[in-house]
Amino acid sequence: MSELAHYPLSAVVGADELKLALYLAAIDPAIGGVLIEGPRGMAKSTLARGIADLLPQRTFVTLPLGASEDRIVGTLDLDAALGEGRARFSPGLLARAHGGVLYVDEVNLLPDHLVDLLLDVAASGLNLVERDGLSHRHPARFVLIGTMNPEEGELRPQLLDRFGLKVSLEGSPAPAERAEIVRRRLAFDSDPQAFLARWEAEQQALTQGCQAARQRLERIPLDDAALDEIARRCFDAGVDGLRADLVWLRAARAHAAWRGAERIAAVDIDAVERFALAHRRHHAPPPAAQPPREAPAQAPRPQQDASGEGQWGELPAQPTPTGERRALPTWPKKP
Repeated sequence: MSELAHYPLSAVVGADELKLALYLAAIDPAIGGVLIEGPRGMAKSTLARGIADLLPQRTFVTLPLGASEDRIVGTLDLDAALGEGRARFSPGLLARAHGGVLYVDEVNLLPDHLVDLLLDVAASGLNLVERDGLSHRHPARFVLIGTMNPEEGELRPQLLDRFGLKVSLEGSPAPAERAEIVRRRLAFDSDPQAFLARWEAEQQALTQGCQAARQRLERIPLDDAALDEIARRCFDAGVDGLRADLVWLRAARAHAAWRGAERIAAVDIDAVERFALAHRRHHAPPPAAQPPREAPAQAPRPQQDASGEGQWGELPAQPTPTGERRALPTWPKKP
């Protein structure tokens, strides 16, 4: 099988929330990447690789856990600088990922300073390398996708907040979805080229939709009405800092572009709220309004039988708050 023949994003079953978050990050990489939390075997890497097909460079770079800082950011050849009078730059993984996807599996196991570095570059779109008074900078605009299994350790809150969006994968697919996932996977493994041809039209539509959304994005204003609503909701959620407001506003604009609108609407703000606040919310959302309770039905009054006693008979008289004594019903007497 050719290395280029990988499973198409359009054929992935379910995972609609995750796919939407990834589409938004592909439309506007300035959102700051997507953190995917969930157990193994949930097609996280398949989806991440599929997003690269929607980007201009179609580049997919995996960052290994053992990578050094030099391998990530690149290096400057100081000997060349002394001999040639200029810095010779050897590109790292960030340069290779420009225009595509940088995928970090188990990002929570990376050293904190490397996670911080990745998030800085993902947010700015620029990589700066400095060594002994020499410096080199180059564009590094990519979609950062990190995955983590919470059972293997958490990210520090300061780093967690710097991921633009977060999606938590919980539970497992329903039986019908599981069966369809297996059927499609078997078909792909059996004949990758035929499978790709089967999904070519859907994949092309997805690619064109993402491209059109990127072109539309800059025409959509970051308007004050949307910002005021987002700021109010961030305040109600007890969010620290202002990163959530900015990320949420950018993601809402990307969502408007994705659905073909010309400005941000309430539906866009609502659609991305869970992605922007999943890792930042401190206050739980207010509970949904409960319908008013109906008044309890009154207990049936004992019916009188021929003897004048209640149908349930009588208990010994009990005192009431006024000092009177009242008979209480009991179980029916045996005939």
